[in-house]
Amino acid sequence: MMLLAHITFTGSRVALSLYALNLHASAFTVGLLMSLLALIPMLCSVLIGRWTDRIGAVVPAMISLALMFAGALLPGSLRSVDSLYAGSVLLGSGFTLMHVAVNNAVGHASTAEHRKRDFSHLALGFSISSVCGPVIAGFSIDYLGHANTFLVLAAFPLMGSAVLVLVHNTTRRGRQHVAPPADARVMDLLRNAPLRAVFVVSGLLSMGWDLFTFMVPLQGARIGLSASTIGIIMGTFGVATFVVRAAMPWIARNFSEWQTLTGALALTAFVYLLFPLFSAVPVLLALAFLLGLGLGACQPMVMSLIHVAAPAGRTGEAVGVRTTVMNASHTFLPLTFGALGAAFGGMTPIFWILSACMAGGAFFAGKRIRRHA
Repeated sequence: MMLLAHITFTGSRVALSLYALNLHASAFTVGLLMSLLALIPMLCSVLIGRWTDRIGAVVPAMISLALMFAGALLPGSLRSVDSLYAGSVLLGSGFTLMHVAVNNAVGHASTAEHRKRDFSHLALGFSISSVCGPVIAGFSIDYLGHANTFLVLAAFPLMGSAVLVLVHNTTRRGRQHVAPPADARVMDLLRNAPLRAVFVVSGLLSMGWDLFTFMVPLQGARIGLSASTIGIIMGTFGVATFVVRAAMPWIARNFSEWQTLTGALALTAFVYLLFPLFSAVPVLLALAFLLGLGLGACQPMVMSLIHVAAPAGRTGEAVGVRTTVMNASHTFLPLTFGALGAAFGGMTPIFWILSACMAGGAFFAGKRIRRHA
């Protein structure tokens, strides 16, 4: 279900950007569309996390798939920028609901010795969908048109609903959940130093991911690449995330979580320093692959650290806080990127600013290595 939902989500991020440009929208409008994907999730992720701590993943998954189907159907049926706005809100809200519920469920169903492995398996599904979503969207736009692309993407939540119906009767919650305390407050989690460090690094990594998904379609269109070529570049990123996540058992045996996160941030800084300097497709493919190796290694490590550090009965809430941090990035950074791109008349300064942020994040994460040495 997560893979099918993520195909629709990642494909829609590409399709929303390129459809808006096709409708002669500005870079700021594209940024606003990307921000709307995360606006409601930013406000509600902690509540979603607490809810999933109480009831499990099945009901949230049902609602998620319905929202994503409606969010893809709208732009496919009503061909206007307004339908893109509404679709963006529904798609982002639906996917976040699925993301929090399933990640919490995987953590509860795992044991301490298998948690990194199990989150790596989940992340492999994300890698497959990160390849399929942009490629399906790119080729569908070129051969079927922008509106029909959303109708194609609407089919995947329907397939996910069929999967949910088939497995519902055999679905059981994992080990018994510990009830969250009645007086639980978000500030308690933010005062937890290990969790706070994870939230900071997770936010930086989310910035790195957002820059790629938002800026590459704009940069590609600016240098004259076709939609299918842009989709292939973004799909190459997804291939790299699959490769590195397939290697996670070896990485987990040889490197700690914080060593992996430090290396990922440093590699991301290096790639973003170089990315705006090239327009040759083979070089862009190579850089996208390197970036995928770095960012793809992070999610299993981050989720493992959250489940280790979160208080009993509050893992869903902790996942919700992390999702809020990510969605704040999804909400505000595209607007900032779009406004800066319009102000500078190009994307190069934005890539370099984020490269500096990633380098600072690598230094911060490196200090955690020394504390855990």
